[in-house]
Amino acid sequence: MRRAIEAGQPVGDEIVDALVLPLVEESVPEWRAALDALLSLPGIGGPVGYSGGVISIGIRMAVAEPRISAAILFAGSFVPRAVLEEARQVTIPLHVLLQWDDEGNDRQAALDLFDAFGSKEKTLQANMGGHTGVPQFAGEAAAQFLTRHLK
Repeated sequence: MRRAIEAGQPVGDEIVDALVLPLVEESVPEWRAALDALLSLPGIGGPVGYSGGVISIGIRMAVAEPRISAAILFAGSFVPRAVLEEARQVTIPLHVLLQWDDEGNDRQAALDLFDAFGSKEKTLQANMGGHTGVPQFAGEAAAQFLTRHLK
């Protein structure tokens, strides 16, 4: 993946599937176990929101975990084909942050992924800047989104 990106070449589906899908398949059960542990503690309950950086993990969590009622996702473009299909099954409210000039992600692929989400309520907040340049006000808007949906 790194060689293709450095050479300015597209990263093929086979590479994305081989690298990202195992990460999703191993991470999601760990996230669900962590959620089980947290929700078993006294004084902690739902509803549950999700906010995460690897969008493929967030998509799988939104589909697999019924306790999640809203999610903040950070737009990305290296999404395995199977996870892209799962995006159509996501029905919870979504707030997606997209850095318009993100040097590590393909903007059109991120927009296509946003279109694929099956949620009736989905918001795309696009801001100028690179991968790590999310402005503070965008984080504040995302927090307001969760506050609204987790009351």
